[in-house]
Amino acid sequence: MGLVIPVLLGSVRAEREGIKAARFIVRLLEQRGHEPILVDPLEKPLPMLDRMFKEFPAGTAPAIMQELAALYRRADGFVIVTAEYNQSVPPALKNLLDHFLEEYFWRPSAIISYSAGRYGGVRAAVTLRTVLAEMGMSSVPSVLSIPSIHSALSEDGRTNEPWIDRAAARMLDEFEWYAQALAAQRAAKGVPY
Repeated sequence: MGLVIPVLLGSVRAEREGIKAARFIVRLLEQRGHEPILVDPLEKPLPMLDRMFKEFPAGTAPAIMQELAALYRRADGFVIVTAEYNQSVPPALKNLLDHFLEEYFWRPSAIISYSAGRYGGVRAAVTLRTVLAEMGMSSVPSVLSIPSIHSALSEDGRTNEPWIDRAAARMLDEFEWYAQALAAQRAAKGVPY
C-alpha cells in the first residue's frame, strides 16, 4: 500500500534550484508506489504567520490553510526540501511549517538539503531537525544533502551523479520503515488523523 507524502519545498526565490530536488524526490516516491504531493509555497502562498490553523474557529481559516490541513491529516510522513540561508532554513519554509502543528504529530520526516556550494545545506538540515522534532515529526537518521545543486541535478530532477541515487534510496528505505511503523501505531491507538 502506497504512502501519502507531502513534499514541502522551502524556496520561493527567482531561479530557485530546489525545485530540481523536489522533482527528483517526487519521481522516486512515485516509482516506489507512493502518492507524493508537492507543496510549493509559490503555488500555495500562505501569509506571514499571524495565526496558526488551529487558532481559527472551525471552518474560518483561509481556504489554502484548510486545504493543507486536510492534506497533512491524510499524510503518512513528510519530505522537506530545504536550501541553506545563512546557516539556517529559508523563511518561506519556516513560515510554511509554522502554520500547522497537530497535523504533523506521529509522522516521520525526511530532509533533503541543498546548496550551490560543497556543503549541500547540511547546516540547514541540522537546524531543521530540531524544528521538526518539536513539531512532532522527527526526521529519519539519513539526510540527503546535495552540494553544487546547479550541476548535480537536471531541470527535470534527474541526477548527474550516481551517489545521489544511492543516498536517496537509503534515506527512503528508512523513511518508509518509520512511516509504516508510525501508521500502524496511529491506527492501533485510534489517533483521529
